[in-house]
Amino acid sequence: MTYDDRRPGTGRVGQVKEVTSLANPIIKDIKALSNKKDREETGTFMAEGLKLVIDALELGFEIRTLVYAKAAKGKPLVEQVASKTVARGGLVLEVSEKVLSSVTRRDNPQMVVGIFEQQWKRLSDLRPDLGQTFVALDRVRDPGNLGTIIRTADAAGASGVILVGECTDPYSLETVRATMGSIFAMPLYRASPAEFIGFAGKSGAQVVATHLAGAVDYRTIDYKRKPTILLMGNEQSGLPDDLAKAADRLARIPQQGLADSLNLAVATAVMLFEARRHLLSLEAR
Repeated sequence: MTYDDRRPGTGRVGQVKEVTSLANPIIKDIKALSNKKDREETGTFMAEGLKLVIDALELGFEIRTLVYAKAAKGKPLVEQVASKTVARGGLVLEVSEKVLSSVTRRDNPQMVVGIFEQQWKRLSDLRPDLGQTFVALDRVRDPGNLGTIIRTADAAGASGVILVGECTDPYSLETVRATMGSIFAMPLYRASPAEFIGFAGKSGAQVVATHLAGAVDYRTIDYKRKPTILLMGNEQSGLPDDLAKAADRLARIPQQGLADSLNLAVATAVMLFEARRHLLSLEAR
């Protein structure tokens, strides 16, 4: 398979490289992206599935490498994605199912995998506007929780997710899978606790934190009067005192039964859609 990728003055034509060996150095580099250290050093990550790859390309993510199974060869959408990859200077690999299973660590892998450059926004550049809602997560540790929160934030119309302190990597394979593609639509920020506290104090946004000692029912808060940052604590220990003190409101989600707390992703969803409900009422006026 050949793609016409002639650049002015080069006469170069992009070729698909066939790979069947697990010892291939390119495959080894891709497999290494299962390690956070390698993702950070290369600034890249892996996304599985044709839909996710298409979404990423449409939303402006830079693709480094496209990998597809031999069985996907000739499929129109795969051909289109391969052409776009070559046109953007990326590498295209046609591999055996054995190689694809090794790369994705799955027995029945998706037929297409993309290696993309990570995208991080600068918190110092963020200027929250009225009607916007952001999620700030303190030391979130579970990849499934983080992925679900990013997906939920996207569904609820949030404007970004801020990772505070030592959080799990949003670009890990597990988290990317859990986002179901929302990783490409949701702006991501990261900050130390001190940086977040400094930002929150001058952002013009109200910080609403969920807390077991929260004095205010989350449904009674006015989410319309200012941009809102929903600050959610660590799964096990909740919010530390310094972050709790930085909040404008400490909120509680009333509960019944024996459970003393909600799963982090569930609690975040409750807060996000309550804020969304308030904003929809403002838009309806």
